[in-house]
Order: sequence, then C-alpha cells, then structure tokens
Amino acid sequence: MIHIIGGGLAGSEAAWQAASEGVPVTLYEMRPGRPTAVHKSDRLAELVCSNSFRGDKLDNAVGLLKAEMRRLGSLVMRAAEASRVPAGAALAVDRARFAETVTRALGEHPLVTVVRQEVVAIPSSTERDPVIVATGPLTSDALSADIARLVGREHLSFYDAISPIVSAESIDQGRVFRASRWNRNVGPRPDATCEGTGRAIGCAIDDGQGDYLNCPLTRDEYARFYDALTHAESATVHDFDQEKFFEGCLPIEVMAHRGVDTLRFGPMKPVGLVEPRTGRPPYAVVQLRQDSLAGDHYSLVGFQTQLKWAEQARVLRLIPGLERAEFVRFGMVHRNTYVNGPHVLADTWQVRRLPSVFFAGQMSGVEGYVESAASGLMAG
Repeated sequence: MIHIIGGGLAGSEAAWQAASEGVPVTLYEMRPGRPTAVHKSDRLAELVCSNSFRGDKLDNAVGLLKAEMRRLGSLVMRAAEASRVPAGAALAVDRARFAETVTRALGEHPLVTVVRQEVVAIPSSTERDPVIVATGPLTSDALSADIARLVGREHLSFYDAISPIVSAESIDQGRVFRASRWNRNVGPRPDATCEGTGRAIGCAIDDGQGDYLNCPLTRDEYARFYDALTHAESATVHDFDQEKFFEGCLPIEVMAHRGVDTLRFGPMKPVGLVEPRTGRPPYAVVQLRQDSLAGDHYSLVGFQTQLKWAEQARVLRLIPGLERAEFVRFGMVHRNTYVNGPHVLADTWQVRRLPSVFFAGQMSGVEGYVESAASGLMAG
C-alpha cells in the first residue's frame, strides 16, 4: 500500500503510476473540507495558474519531456490531450475538463482510494508501505510544520502570481486580431462544443489564422497603460516587504518598475506578429489565450498581477479590445513553499534520513506543471 498526500498534478500522477503497476493506493486530498486561497473546486489536479503546459514540439526540453511521459502512460498527459484547446505550438487545456478527466480516472480505478481529509502529520511508513508527499506549494500550516520536523531544515519559499481571465463576449472583436506568433499554430482541430453557439471569437479556431487573440497597442496607448500600471495600488500580502518572486512568473507591475520597455521585451513583445490593419508589427501587444473548450473564457498571457481587483479592472481596461472586459477571475498572488531538495532528498526523491518517505511535485523543488507531473510519475 502506498499513501500519497496531495491530489495535485504530482500526487495524481504518482497514484496512477503505482496503481497501474498493481499497487493499492490511498490518495489524500484535503479539499473541499479544507480549501485553499486559490483553488476553486474539489477536483483533483486543478490548475490554479496558467492553463498551458508550454511548448509541445520535440525541439525543446519541455516538449521532449511530455513525449517521454506519454510513452510512460502518463495520466496527466492523457487528460491534457483530451481537454486540449487552441494555443499555437503550446499544449493548453480547458482547466475544468482537464481536472474532471483526472478526477474521474482515479475515482474509477479499482486500486485507488481517494480520501477527502486533511493530513496534519506524515503517516508512519515502511519500505513496503511508503508515503509520497505531494502537497504542493499551498501545503497546510500543520503539515508544513511536520515536514519541517522531518527534514530538519527551514522551508524555502517564493511568491507566485496568477493571470486574470476575461469572458470572450466582452472582448471587442473590432480591436483585436487572431494570430499565433510566427504563424505557429498546430492546425485545425474540430470542436463540437462550438457548434451552434454563435460565439465568433471563442469558436473561430479552425480558420488557420492562429490560436491567440491579440490586442495591439500604439506607442501612445502603451505609454498610457504603462503610466496607469506603475501608479496602480497593489494588494497587501504578508511579508511583501521582503518580496521573493519566481523570475519566470513575475507580476506585470514588478516587471514594469524595472523599466519602461521591460514589458515590450517580455509578455507584451510584438515580435512575430503583424497587425492586419497596418501590415506592420504593433508597438506592443497583449495576447489572449483560450481558457476553455467552449471558447467563452480567455486568459491574459503572462499578465500575472498582485494589483487590487478594482485596480486590475481599471488598468486592464485601458488595453485596446478590453475596454468593456468582464473578469471571470482576477489575478492574485500566493506563496509557494518547498523543501531544499538537494540537501534533504536523494536522487530517487526519497528523504535521506527516512527513505520510506518520498517527495514529489513543487514541494520537492521543481517548477512547472510538466515538471511536477513528471516528478510524480517517477515517485509513483
């Protein structure tokens, strides 16, 4: 019997791999009895940040890793393919469909028992009955304290941010254009969920024009947006006087304060895009990525933010095409906690001082959806 604590990407993948090898698994997930600040449901493997698993081509590391995971029978990769939405050369998913697919697969597996309760201490473990800790960056305080006791070191942490999501119907079609950067789209994919819906933005995914909606900004529009962003009020978060952000997921206002052109060379870079109206690249651009199979939600790519919600609405509505944007979800910041893996974990993900306990996912120190799921695959 394997006990797995945490039903995120790593824990779900670990449970699937172990059960597929004929090993009984008890998977503990504290939601819905103990919610977190960012989860919205009780589903397993809920994606709380981006809906993208990043590049899907074999000429980059993350694409190759996904291909290897598919060959190893990854549940996460299978669910991602089943819930895929247009995203150019990237693998992006309908987050609700994705989590439902994982939850259903584990719930129906005869060797997997899902227990909905909070685990406040790491259970007793042996070589024959190991424990996998895959509680992710939002581990509860009680379990965090027990983990600290086990590893004998302080936890490390950083702050992570989430991008806003807007409704497709609130996007001004006359101000945006559809294109993938460098025309990199994966080609037509039938989507029966769009038939008869009448949503021109959300369902025009098979026209060969690209998978992103692009909001172009002129120099003057960018200057107004930049000024509003750098003077907007941020939300109050504990310990933000000593901010530690992950460089790969910086809030846009943090990037903006590094220089007036930082965003233009970051999430608002116009390279690889040509505005149909002018025949030239825009001065800056905001890309919107489909967030659901129905095409009714779009996320602002790379627009993680810790601004107060009212400020988000005010500032982001300065973006052409989003003047009347309706926000399905505002951006927010949360704390990510993890252990100092190189010091406390062996190469096999086992705790050095207690080899019957494994760590997987972001708690082990990896970063990213694919990497977290892959670590769960290895631990399971």
